[in-house]
Amino acid sequence: MNRHIDVALVKEFYWNLYDPEDKSPKQVRVRGRLIKFDAVSLNAFMETPPVIQPGEQYPSYSIFCRSCMDPQELASKLCIPGRGFVLNVEGAAWKLLRKDLMTLAQTWSVLSYSNLTPTSHTPDLNMDRARLVYGLVMKIDMDVGFLISH
Repeated sequence: MNRHIDVALVKEFYWNLYDPEDKSPKQVRVRGRLIKFDAVSLNAFMETPPVIQPGEQYPSYSIFCRSCMDPQELASKLCIPGRGFVLNVEGAAWKLLRKDLMTLAQTWSVLSYSNLTPTSHTPDLNMDRARLVYGLVMKIDMDVGFLISH
């Protein structure tokens, strides 16, 4: 297996990737070849088909994200006992501080920031990121291709 990374190809991929309208299908041309990076193509490439339970339309994590989860439940699974969400001015759960997370949650948060859904701001977890880390910690089935493509 060739493990060499062609930096010029990677740069060309990202150069051609920019789409201000972010329209589907997610694809880009690199040296005349069409590269697809939509959820279905990524799952096929990584051999990670989404697991959908009988009678359900979406993977468990998608259903979980659509539900209104109690922030205290999230905090109880992710934080050191006695720690929890920092509240915003309206008193709603706003973010989890990295220093308040248990070791497993910290590890998954670092992985999520660097590999699954990259971002440049990594110290704390907002509600969406806390849900993602909760799903990873609780081993909820996810559509990895969807997460990466979006």
